[in-house]
Amino acid sequence: IRCWSNIPFITVPLSRAHGKSFAHRSELKHAKRIVVKLGSAVVTRGDECGLALGRLASIVEQVSMLQNQGREMMIVTSGAVAFGKQRLRHEILLSQSVRQALHSGQSQLKDMAIPVLEARACAAAGQSGLMALYEAMFTQYSICAAQILVTNLDFHDEQKRRNLNGTLHELLRMNIVPIINTNDAVVPPPEPNSDLQGVNVISVKDNDSLAARLAVEMKTDLLIVLSDVEGLFDSPPGSDDAKLIDIFYPGDQQSVTFGTKSRVGMGGMEAKVKAALWALQGGTSVVIANGTHPKISGHVITDIVEGKKVGTFFSEVKPAGPTVEQQAEMARAGGRTLAALQPEQRAEIIYRLADLLTDQREEILLANKKDLEEAENKGRLALPLLKRLSLSTSKLNSLAIGLRQIAASSQDSVGRVIRRTRIAKDLDLEQVTVPIGVLLVIFESRPDCLPQVSALAIASGNGLLLKGGKEAAHSNQILHRLTQEALSIHGVRDAVQLVNTREEVEDLCRLDKLIDLIIPRGSSQLVRNIQKAAKGIPVMGHSEGICHVYVDTDASVEKVTRIIRDSKCEYPAACNALETLLIHRDLLRTPLFDQIIDMLRVEQVKIHAGPKFASYLTFSPSEVKSLRTEYGDLECCIEVVDSAQEAVEHIHKYGSSHTDVIITENEKTAEFFLQHVDSACVFWNASTRFSDGYRFGLGAEVGISTSRIHARGPVGIEGLLTTKWLLRGDNHVVSDFSEHGSMKYLHESLPLPQRNAN
Repeated sequence: IRCWSNIPFITVPLSRAHGKSFAHRSELKHAKRIVVKLGSAVVTRGDECGLALGRLASIVEQVSMLQNQGREMMIVTSGAVAFGKQRLRHEILLSQSVRQALHSGQSQLKDMAIPVLEARACAAAGQSGLMALYEAMFTQYSICAAQILVTNLDFHDEQKRRNLNGTLHELLRMNIVPIINTNDAVVPPPEPNSDLQGVNVISVKDNDSLAARLAVEMKTDLLIVLSDVEGLFDSPPGSDDAKLIDIFYPGDQQSVTFGTKSRVGMGGMEAKVKAALWALQGGTSVVIANGTHPKISGHVITDIVEGKKVGTFFSEVKPAGPTVEQQAEMARAGGRTLAALQPEQRAEIIYRLADLLTDQREEILLANKKDLEEAENKGRLALPLLKRLSLSTSKLNSLAIGLRQIAASSQDSVGRVIRRTRIAKDLDLEQVTVPIGVLLVIFESRPDCLPQVSALAIASGNGLLLKGGKEAAHSNQILHRLTQEALSIHGVRDAVQLVNTREEVEDLCRLDKLIDLIIPRGSSQLVRNIQKAAKGIPVMGHSEGICHVYVDTDASVEKVTRIIRDSKCEYPAACNALETLLIHRDLLRTPLFDQIIDMLRVEQVKIHAGPKFASYLTFSPSEVKSLRTEYGDLECCIEVVDSAQEAVEHIHKYGSSHTDVIITENEKTAEFFLQHVDSACVFWNASTRFSDGYRFGLGAEVGISTSRIHARGPVGIEGLLTTKWLLRGDNHVVSDFSEHGSMKYLHESLPLPQRNAN
């Protein structure tokens, strides 16, 4: 805990030897000393007269938060000219109106021309007001701010430079935020070709060059340059092909075309890039980002420091492989080529992958053993996750069987005609199946998920981005290599990509222009996080697997224990395992009830009592904390209901619309349950564990969806397809179908072409 002016605040441990910039965004959270440069477009209003107060307040809040974490924050700000222009305009209008009223004797003001205001005068009039505003805002967070005005001479005169350096260090030592600006009231006009010529020569001609010079002078860890664009683009923002550059490396300037400068201020993007590269050369990391966008400006600075993918990050270290954006583009191009292959060719790829899983079994298991040993040594994975991480010969054999099943069933999946309509004579419409596009599948501790999902993507002609957990890194790498080997037989190696960069899941979820569907495979927390983070990209999946088994009064004694044991104990970590057992009230204190309890005890299942069940018992198990719990282990809740209707109501209230089961010999009761339970999978006298793509005959699944749009339940090939409409005509125009036109709509249904029986 540090104290300043008797106000305590918590600091975070931050230490770093200066001299080399950060190589990756994820390292920015270690930045201790940070300069935030606020461009004129960020600080000023759209009319260029006055300050954007709301935006400025948000920036001050973020800087204060980081300062109170123990970081050393400095601000290089524009805005004095705009603030002064507002004040001087007001004074001029006021004086003109008084003179006009005196000379004309009229109370009504005529049009008054405001003279062009000289920038130095505006700066002189605005500096004090701008600083007073900053002081008032920082005071709200118990932080003191200090103003420093500089010119070029303060950096080029050795004595003045030392004085400036000493002043800044002393302010930072006292936990004061220095607010620095060029002294625009006296600064001479900038010399056109005198800035940014090397580490030892820099002309402070604008606040971009000032921020860069200051960052290097103060051995700053991070320089954040806020402007009115998202970052650096490969061509002027707003042009058709402009793409935001995530990471910019020295030497990449030749590939960038610069546009005009912002609506206000001295510099443009070219000046910012030159300043950023100069600072980078001096050992300071740089991010250029948008400080004006209303949706992100409230957290843009803290997001950058947390390492999130915001703006353009300048780095001296080029990664060995492609960026995730490049991988997504490769997957899209590869997916389109894949979709254009003949069905037999796609099936051949999947058959080859199935063969590789068995042929390369020993190499796969050796890689998996490394993952298991590392996970056990670190002790970070719970037992259910360790089970999911483990591969075995039998698992690989089952995978190969499932893949061959996918290959056999995928012959007519892409391009299948599902509707034909004759709109009019010689005008026929078809609706055909097509791939969704690029899928992003994020999975935890499930290396067997990689070949399953890859096979489904191949069969459906989709490009695929895979993001696996680091706990399965060795297993995922070899399985991905084998997948690409299989794809290579028809030249579509790039269609399936494994993301190996330090990309955060949240950043991947923002690639809405590159990814068409996200499929999370993992814990309920992972799914919830992805659903929250996804920006404009649909997410297919379920956040929880709270599956119920209801034992009716007419249940068969022989079936009850078998189904419950299989549902709960066969694989308790699965999302389709039983979590809540509902028992009809009339079965309490019967031999059947005793058999159920005895079986659960033998299987070492920990029982939690629901509120109604606990009320019937003198000595009950621990009462459940929530009836909406997914245990994922040898634990379950038992609750009592009075009827099938009440069982349905309980499931709707506490379930997750995943899989729910009734055990009964009464067909009428069973049909009531099947029709009224609103879940993705509803079974009669069968284990919840049948809710699985392989067991449904889909070969495999990308996951189980509980959403109500597009796909529901275990999602196989069909769930990875969408449709497009093909209209074949012969010089048809809509005007021919008007009231007095020559043609009439027929809208006749046409027979579908015969499907491939094989």
